[in-house]
Amino acid sequence: MKLQDELPLDHHLAGVYRYGAAFCGVVLLVFGCLGLADALKPFGTNGNVAGLDTNTALSIISLTVGAALVVGGIVGGTFASGLNMTVGTLFLLSGFYHLFTLDRPANFLDFGMPNVVFSFVVGLMILTFGMYGRVSSKLSHDNPFWRRRHPEQAAREDKQRAAAQAELTARERSTESTSGR
Repeated sequence: MKLQDELPLDHHLAGVYRYGAAFCGVVLLVFGCLGLADALKPFGTNGNVAGLDTNTALSIISLTVGAALVVGGIVGGTFASGLNMTVGTLFLLSGFYHLFTLDRPANFLDFGMPNVVFSFVVGLMILTFGMYGRVSSKLSHDNPFWRRRHPEQAAREDKQRAAAQAELTARERSTESTSGR
């Protein structure tokens, strides 16, 4: 299954993936730029930007991930959705890792508790953007992700739709032929 083929380019959910990815990417780009502006040591532990602890390594990671999310926002579609789900999951894993390494030498990115909370909140937000329209028990039957999970029922509905369309076309033709006399 190729996820890029699942949604048409003009699908109404593409905007959610795009704007969600771009917004989160811009936030991370701003954070990364502010961190680099402080000219910190690569793995120093004394940087602070907007209430979050930072160092040069975290700033570079933020710039890289932010740029990837902005690119995902530009590309849009299922690429942005998949990227959001991946990045959101990585943010959550990072939050858990740094939660358990607070005040330990393994905390090489200088995370403090505000960083952990930020990582969880942003991770959940990005993950939600990625899952929007993909994961739900009440997806509409024209949603490509529902159709992929229920191929037999989708095929039956397609046959019913085609039969109804054929009947409608036949009625229109018979109406045209009787009115044309």
